[in-house]
Amino acid sequence: MKSLVVDDDFTCRRILQAYLSKFGECHIAVNGQEALDAFKASLDDNEPYDVITLDIMMPEMNGHEVLKKIREIEDKNGKFGIESVKIIMTTALDDSENIKHAFREQCEAYLVKPIDRQKLMDKLSEFGLR
Repeated sequence: MKSLVVDDDFTCRRILQAYLSKFGECHIAVNGQEALDAFKASLDDNEPYDVITLDIMMPEMNGHEVLKKIREIEDKNGKFGIESVKIIMTTALDDSENIKHAFREQCEAYLVKPIDRQKLMDKLSEFGLR
């Protein structure tokens, strides 16, 4: 499994990276633009990510914008459904508006910080990545 952790908080990045690196290669990005650059590079290298954990509140570009742009890139590259990357929003925002917005932009899961390790593992299992 190849994963990308996108979060501007150092501690959150390290925790998620520790959880995910047990299952394969795990990269990190500290903001939305860096995440998009990593995502595009993975497609260009024909080694796409299987899962991305994506924070909402970040500098330069928030998680909602990143999610929307990732789906646009996938659409342009003919990646749909099971071929698309699984995106798990990982955020402190627990309000219905942000949750609805994330699912409208086609995330697969939404986990509220602090991230419960077992909930993350359950999502990976649901996606067939564990």
